[in-house]
Amino acid sequence: MSLYRNFLSVSALTLLSRIFGFLRDIMMAGVLGTGPAADAFFAAFRFPNLFRRLFAEGAFNTAFVPLFAKSLEQQGEAAARDLATRIISWLIVFLVIVTILAEIFMEWILVPFVPGFLADPEKFELTVLLTRICFPYLACMSLMAAYGGILNGLGKFLAAAFAPVLLNVATIIVLAGLVVYRSGDPQLDAIWVAIGVMAGGVVQLWLVVWAVRKTGFMPRFRFPRVDPDVRRFWLLAVPAIFAGGITQINIFVGTIIASQAESAISYLYYADRLYQFPLGIIGIAVSVVLLPELARHLKRGREAEATQSQESALLISMLLSLPAATALGVLAAPVVSVLFERGAFDATATAATAAALVAFAWGLPAFVLIKVFQPGFFAREDTMTPTVLAAISVVVNIAISLALFPFLAHVGIAIATTLSAWINAFMLAAILWRRGHFRLSAREARRHGIIVIAAFLMALAVWGLATLLAPWLAPQSALMVKALALLLLVGGGMAIYFGLIHFTGVQRLSVLFSRLRRKDRAAN
Repeated sequence: MSLYRNFLSVSALTLLSRIFGFLRDIMMAGVLGTGPAADAFFAAFRFPNLFRRLFAEGAFNTAFVPLFAKSLEQQGEAAARDLATRIISWLIVFLVIVTILAEIFMEWILVPFVPGFLADPEKFELTVLLTRICFPYLACMSLMAAYGGILNGLGKFLAAAFAPVLLNVATIIVLAGLVVYRSGDPQLDAIWVAIGVMAGGVVQLWLVVWAVRKTGFMPRFRFPRVDPDVRRFWLLAVPAIFAGGITQINIFVGTIIASQAESAISYLYYADRLYQFPLGIIGIAVSVVLLPELARHLKRGREAEATQSQESALLISMLLSLPAATALGVLAAPVVSVLFERGAFDATATAATAAALVAFAWGLPAFVLIKVFQPGFFAREDTMTPTVLAAISVVVNIAISLALFPFLAHVGIAIATTLSAWINAFMLAAILWRRGHFRLSAREARRHGIIVIAAFLMALAVWGLATLLAPWLAPQSALMVKALALLLLVGGGMAIYFGLIHFTGVQRLSVLFSRLRRKDRAAN
């Protein structure tokens, strides 16, 4: 399949997952709201989720996929299967040890991560309990990412991309039960939601294990031993822990700081979920598809094809992320209101969440650029350079967050996350450029410039249309009326933007559709 078609497949399933995720978050906002129980749950869920992104999706995929592709291309299927067995056996042992230690020492582990909760012992104890329930989710997701890495290395993306849908479905089933049988106890509701998360993790793992078995590449557990391949994997994986999960690290830093203000974690969570929607569909999907594509080209010595793949990934990413960013920035308040403002989520929560969303939205292109540029390093088995740049980004994020939080509260944290992302993206691009691994021709630069202008013009048009539809979007309007107005704004904005893109020649829609249908014989 071509890069575009693989991207479409992964993006479509990611979109399905995010739709179910929004339904989950809408129900969660109504059940948990933004009170102490909600803060405790989001802090508890973010803790294993951070380590999942770092140790599983970040470290494992970025270190494993290039090695797996190299073994598959140069040594054959038997050697690649043996490599997967040796590395995944190490991962299983590591996860068992980490999970047992975390469950025993969770009360002490959480102290530096939610320092603001210590003043409220009941809230802190609930957070500890919820984290203990959620933490085995890390093991399920880490193994899911490992088996998903095998599938991605084989060019099979669908099962791993569909698996997150099952997590959302499991959580929705639990939330539906809580809506019907309201306990009246937010703490009990939060416990049930945590149990739903754990159940979703088990179902996700089952799906990818089944998919790997069908390929014949199912690794069997073997008592771990150190050999040159395993040593090389860990040398690549340890730096990738920081580089691959930089966005999550910055968000988690924000969570620590935000724990000192009431409801700040909840506001950041809901805003984060909204900008993560396009980030998942665009940036993460591109990263998942681009890394094995680059690795295969480079292992066969096809440097020109690798460069072309990265340029194509950059174009499709900016083509989609820039209008998404400007639309979220302009429509933050109505989007939050339509999706979340009901039940325990009131108008105050809407205004606070929308303010954070505006700040996050302007960083969306940077978050996507990081996902586009990092595979250029990882595919060449260089995880150290992105790690150093990620560390710089984290330091910048912490400094700006601490400086702005006393004045702007949670919005200052969102601004810091955005600024640090842009700094990281520019540094990645500059080093790839200097090494000759990435070049942007004058023609491509012109196309990107027109994309920026088209997104800006679309934002102006959407803002004007939103002004006309203001009575429909007013808080007192019925939900269906507000939802219809929002759909009109989104549809109108898309028509304007893609019309500009088509008629300026940046990307003819007929050419784009043909690329999405085309199979790539060169990669076979």
